Amino acid sequence: HDLDLFSIQEDVGAGLILWHPKGGMIRKTIEKFWAEEHEKNGYDFVYTPHIGKSQLWEVSGHLGFYKDNMYSPIDIEGQQFYIKPMNCPFHLYIYKNSLHSYRELPLRYAEEGTVYRYERSGVLHGLMRVRGFTQDDAHHFCRPDQMPAEIDFVLNFSLHILRSFGFSDIHAYLSTKPEKSVGELEQWLAAEEALEDSLKRAGIEYDVDSGGGAFYGPKIDLKIKDAIGREWQLSTIQFDFNEPERFDLTYIGEDGQPHRPVMVHRALLGSLERFFGVLIEHYAGAFPAWLSPVQAVVIPIADRHVEYASQVAGKLKSQGIRSNLDDRGERMNAKIRDAQNQKVPYMLVVGDKEMESDQVALRLRNGENPGPMTLEAFIQFAQDEIINKR
Repeated sequence: HDLDLFSIQEDVGAGLILWHPKGGMIRKTIEKFWAEEHEKNGYDFVYTPHIGKSQLWEVSGHLGFYKDNMYSPIDIEGQQFYIKPMNCPFHLYIYKNSLHSYRELPLRYAEEGTVYRYERSGVLHGLMRVRGFTQDDAHHFCRPDQMPAEIDFVLNFSLHILRSFGFSDIHAYLSTKPEKSVGELEQWLAAEEALEDSLKRAGIEYDVDSGGGAFYGPKIDLKIKDAIGREWQLSTIQFDFNEPERFDLTYIGEDGQPHRPVMVHRALLGSLERFFGVLIEHYAGAFPAWLSPVQAVVIPIADRHVEYASQVAGKLKSQGIRSNLDDRGERMNAKIRDAQNQKVPYMLVVGDKEMESDQVALRLRNGENPGPMTLEAFIQFAQDEIINKR
């Protein structure tokens, strides 16, 4: 609450998150990094609506298997529409909209899609268990012979993203075929083997959750430990034999005949809301500089230093460093204390000496006091920490 990142308000509804400006800035930073990494790694971005006709959810199987987690339908001109609990059926229709050749695969569709799931009010909990959330979803369509390489790719990409946010203690769980399932046994065994081999190649510790897979395919879950040792499940890499079949997805093979692609669902951060909650816990609100909503506060010692301080703040902004000027009439120590309470990484104090020599006196939120440096030197130091996500 002190950091003013988000709120949940009774008049809006339980389990629905309002992102405040500072929380919004962190989210935007996460999304920008997420999008850049996806673009570098051969993903295409797609966008899909929040509602879809009941027929869509019948074909996908959601109305058969998942209805308890969906909200009541909306009647639009005599047709029933449901608010989406998942993004997958829309992605399948995008794939299905055109003919695909074996040469085009794998195709990777990514979306930060906001979904809504019915949770009983008793289980709602802050950012961790909500009713509306944004899932960083992707669906991979590939040929059966590409499956092992695609699983390796997704697993390594997931580990890279999690490590970029400072999570190094990562453990995997491999969930295998449950009693009730769809798809041929040999399909299941091949998919489970591909997932297990990939975990071995990545050298990551894993446990097998026997029978813990979804009815439509086996999966890998990645769980991280935060700074105080709590375990959180974030990424999921999930096979699906069901939807390519239900939606009759095909690609034209080398033999000129239609073949069924293999589909992998994956979410890396899981949901942005829950991931944000885990980040707050992990860093106890003291986000690394690259994620901090305010990266630097410029603190003039007296009124006569305000103009110079304002120039410093402007220069920092022009260099891509998120900065504020604290020109309140408070004492300098009170301003420093406030900036520390707000967990701002860098405090730049400016007085006569700094003004004369075009310098700033740097203080860090952990109490370290590197002292005076030129503005250029500080900009270089800050950009280095921000770009390298230290």
